[in-house]
Amino acid sequence: MGFKMGIVGLPNVGKSTLFNALTRTAAAQAANFPFCTIEPNVGEVAVPDARLDVLAGIAGSKTIIPTRMTFVDIAGLVRGASKGEGLGNQFLANIRECDAIAHVLRCFEDGDITHVEGRIDPVADAETIETELMLADMESIERRLTALGKKLRGGDQDTLDQDRLLRAALAVLNEGKPARTVKVAEDDQRLWRQLMLLTSKPVLFVCNVEEAKAATGNSQSDRVAEMARAQGAGTVVISARIEEELAQMPADDAVMFLEEMGLHEAGLDRLIKAGYALLGLQTYFTVGPKEARAWTITKGTLAPQAAGVIHGDFEKGFIRSETVGYDDYVAGKGEAGAKEAGKFRVEGKTYEVKDGDVLHFLFNA
Repeated sequence: MGFKMGIVGLPNVGKSTLFNALTRTAAAQAANFPFCTIEPNVGEVAVPDARLDVLAGIAGSKTIIPTRMTFVDIAGLVRGASKGEGLGNQFLANIRECDAIAHVLRCFEDGDITHVEGRIDPVADAETIETELMLADMESIERRLTALGKKLRGGDQDTLDQDRLLRAALAVLNEGKPARTVKVAEDDQRLWRQLMLLTSKPVLFVCNVEEAKAATGNSQSDRVAEMARAQGAGTVVISARIEEELAQMPADDAVMFLEEMGLHEAGLDRLIKAGYALLGLQTYFTVGPKEARAWTITKGTLAPQAAGVIHGDFEKGFIRSETVGYDDYVAGKGEAGAKEAGKFRVEGKTYEVKDGDVLHFLFNA
């Protein structure tokens, strides 16, 4: 189950430095974890989760396979991107394929690095990006409404629903608000996602600060945090230069370097976790002597659909899931101990999988 976060930003804000650190991290992980693939503008990175190592240790698993988050470096944004300026068309096409957007904002001063707008104002930068996405959405919606015009006379319900949702989005965009501010009913969620509006995607603001402020942030990142709170968005403070250095260090040296900088964990780890939370994702585990593996699902996923993440046949032929909570598995030192403690459960098709569940699925082939 792949989840993609697009990294966007104006020129010279540190976006490429951050992405390069991500791809180097992904390259380093490839030696330890299978299925780590990298393309020129894609970095697939393990989601940090200490629970997986604990479970593997208890079960004596030979292989550890973490769940992963894909980051996409989306190039080409400048003012006028919605009209095709720079690499605007490519930018807009790439971002539609992502599940969420990370806005990298320049929150540092550096006379050697020129800002494209001639000033350091991360809030204004965020507004520039948002404006371009909103303009692109408005143009896209108007085209689609025109195309739907003739079909509406046929009374097809799907067409009527599309028209209704597009008009709801256009109404908020005309008020200067992104499409994600539209209140979408549960029954409309599937169709809403299919519209693939740029401003309907969740947003995470990434404040790129100077190295000395990586642990605390600065006045510029404080402004971004205030803006994010008002929008219901997330924020992460990070120093792209520190992350670039960390990505090239052996693990032991990286730990010492982080301690010297007053940091508890790498900024990339915090970015990945924030992206995971932003998308409403959670993790369940399958554990055995052969491998311990983490699987990504959205919150609220039922057991058959969780099984389907492993293989479609698991979902189709689902019978039941044998379930142990993470804490119970650890306390019992494995499945046998959890059973003795009465913490082993058999769950059916209506069970909503919880974060940290250790599951074994039974199904008809």
